[in-house]
Formats: sequence, structure tokens, C-alpha cells
Amino acid sequence: MKRYRIFGMDFDSRVIMLRQEICDERDEHIKEQHRRNKQKIEEEIICQFGQLNANDKIKNFIDLDKKPFSVIAFHNQFFEQVRTAFIMGAYYPALTGACALGERILNHLMLTLRDDYQGTAEYKKIYRKSSFDDWGLAISTLESWNVLLPQAVEDFRLLMDKRHKALHFRPETDLNSRQLALEAINCLQRIVGEQFSGFGPQPWFIVGTPGEIYIKKEWESRPFIEKIYLPNGILVGHLNRIVSMTPQIVIDDNFSYEDREISDDEFVALRKGDGTAG
Repeated sequence: MKRYRIFGMDFDSRVIMLRQEICDERDEHIKEQHRRNKQKIEEEIICQFGQLNANDKIKNFIDLDKKPFSVIAFHNQFFEQVRTAFIMGAYYPALTGACALGERILNHLMLTLRDDYQGTAEYKKIYRKSSFDDWGLAISTLESWNVLLPQAVEDFRLLMDKRHKALHFRPETDLNSRQLALEAINCLQRIVGEQFSGFGPQPWFIVGTPGEIYIKKEWESRPFIEKIYLPNGILVGHLNRIVSMTPQIVIDDNFSYEDREISDDEFVALRKGDGTAG
């Protein structure tokens, strides 16, 4: 009767407040609160990244857009470093870092998942390799295994093109490294937001539990979900409730459940009907 509820996620949505404009028709105290919130976030950014060239850093932070909600996997640490490089004005390191991280993600997926696909024709081409610098091979292999979602495939191929242009000498890179870095990072962010999303329309999420993320039963045994998502989740029944989130996640699920299988729709109905969602 239980499902995996996902908790381990990474995100930064502060840019939403920085970009938000408040209309003149709002009450003055609301506008003042909005201004104070924006000022607080700007102060946080300056504290985090330094006072020198603070206005440029705030602009870079805003232009990067929000860091997408993502499950904790092998990309989060280096993804944050790529974003930091861009915010600090290190545009070429940010550009090459985004491209290198894209390749690293492909390698991790290939090496982590390939033994689950030993019976496929693609396995014969890659089982001896310890790393993969052929993006086309890695992308097409993961696509054929139905690991990558269609939009992630498209964005990986786009990032592959940006990688080739960034790492092979092109004099024009000297003149537009910021724009090239921003394009590459945005591409990588779309990949993270699509393939490693913490919520959304991805086919492995149960629909109908707003604010709570559960994995569909039929997807639990899929290698990608089993190895990437389930380690970020806790197997719970429909009566589960959050006791605390910090300093660690504590879930109360000490209930007696029937020993039987139920559909995802039944799980949603039970979850909605017990009045303890949270």
C-alpha cells in the first residue's frame, strides 16, 4: 500500500522575488514589504558572493534565473559551482564548466545504469568503456533505453553543440563569453529541470497530491528511478505526516496498513480522504 515520497531536493528561487514587479495600485505597506524583501535578498547575494562589483553580481544572478527544483544526485554540487562562476563574472570557466558537467552527467547515467540493460544491442557497444566522450553515442544510448525524456534529449544535443564550439578555438568567444556561458547554463538548467525535477509533469510522478511528491508504483523498478529518485525518498503509507524537516527529516508513519497492493489512484484517494496531508 505504500509509495515513495520524495524529500531530498535542491533549489534556489530567490530570483523570483527580485524579478517581481509590484503594481502601483497595491497598498503602500504591501509595496514597502516587497521592497524590504528584495533588499534582503540583494544583501544575501552580496554577502554570499562579495561586495566587489556587487551590482554586476546581482544582475548575473537575476539573468541566470532560478535554479530548478532537482532531486539530489551527482550534478548538484558542481551545478552550483557553475552558477557561482557565472555570478562572479568568470564567464569562460562557467561556460566550459556547464559543458563539462553535461558530459559528466551523461557518464554517470551510462555507468550507473548500463548493467540493467545487458540484454540490449546498445550494451554491446558500451559495456567495456570506463568513460564516454562521444556525446552522440551516450545520448542515443540513453534515449533508446528510455532513460532520457524527449526534451532532455533535445537539450543534451544542443549542449553538445555548445560544448564543441566552446572547447575548440574560436576567436569570437573572447568577445561574447558571457552570452555563451548564459546560453550553456540555461541549457543545462533545462536538462536538470526536466530529467531530475523535484516535481512536475514527469511521467514517474503520481498526480493528485499537491505539495507532495510520490513515485508511481510502476516506475519504482525502472533503473533510473530506482537509482536516482528512490534514494531521495521514504517509503510511506497514505497516513504519513511530517513531524519536522530540520535539522533532519522526521516522518511519522507508525500506522497499521493492510498487506495488499493498491493503485496509484487509490493511494491518492486515501491520502486526500484521511485529512492529514502535510
